[in-house]
Amino acid sequence: MDPKQVLRVIQGLTRIYPWPVTFLLAVGSLSIAKIVYQTLSVILQTFVLPGTSLKRFGAKKGAWAVVTGATNGIGKEFAFQLAKSGFNVFLVARNPQLLESTAKDIATKYSVSTNTYSVDFSRYDQTIYDKLGAALEGLDIGVLVNNVGRSHNMPVYFAETPKEEMNDIVAINMNGTLRMTYAILPGMIQRKRGLILNIGSFAGAVPSAMLATYSGTKAFLSTFTDALAEEVKQHKIVVEHVNTYFVVSKLSKIRKASVLVPQPAPYVRSILSKIGLSCGAAFSGRPHTSTPYWSHALLNYAMTLLGGPSQWINYTHNLHKSIRRRALRKLEREGKSL
Repeated sequence: MDPKQVLRVIQGLTRIYPWPVTFLLAVGSLSIAKIVYQTLSVILQTFVLPGTSLKRFGAKKGAWAVVTGATNGIGKEFAFQLAKSGFNVFLVARNPQLLESTAKDIATKYSVSTNTYSVDFSRYDQTIYDKLGAALEGLDIGVLVNNVGRSHNMPVYFAETPKEEMNDIVAINMNGTLRMTYAILPGMIQRKRGLILNIGSFAGAVPSAMLATYSGTKAFLSTFTDALAEEVKQHKIVVEHVNTYFVVSKLSKIRKASVLVPQPAPYVRSILSKIGLSCGAAFSGRPHTSTPYWSHALLNYAMTLLGGPSQWINYTHNLHKSIRRRALRKLEREGKSL
């Protein structure tokens, strides 16, 4: 049926059923207008509009940025780029040698002050966080990046997950974030300034079979961010959950970059340039989530248009079964065991 025939049919139906047809046409037009508006908003936020300037949080004014998991991958890149932006940098990670080496490189390259603190986030030990809080006391902290995280060694069904692995994931991803935020937030409230970035995962939005523990902790991070952001916006503090697809890193175990898997440098640059903009998460129903890297943003928005996480659960399950088979074959070739 050509367009002229379609038009004649609509005109005929309009004469016979004027009100129902008019109503349906209005609803259809509004639906199309809504999709066009949403798409333009995502494109503008992702590719055109600038985010909030880091100067609002103390860049080039003597403020500090605290980064956890700061010696590898995304965390290390955050430390370098925040130093480049004019923050003094406080690095927190487990390996003291890597901490000192990273801090020295940053101080040499950007002529900012650095400090380090070695902590094993997998330990439930209040004295660790008391000592860390004491080390942070008195610093003008403008930015906290809760980046430290742990996933499973490979996809595994929950009933077969090693207890130590499960405990470590919960301790690092949840308790570590809570404790770091609890130590730093009061100072931000007092100064009426601050930015907290919680580095999340698509696994928190799409329930991920065979990564059940990790997926659950990332879903917690999203909900925690929304609740905290509402609490502290009265103090001019921004709390943002950064929705992350794969990035080349030790955590993801991916070494080769692609369109959907960026290197840490462009990924972190996209986050710091889009503070306050939701980008691909603009219409996901998560008010304080951002998906700023361009290909992740488009993927996130496409998932929203196609109906949310329920459409992707089975796909993710099959993907993880495939990844586990490949990982087991690799271990077999190398003569190793789980």
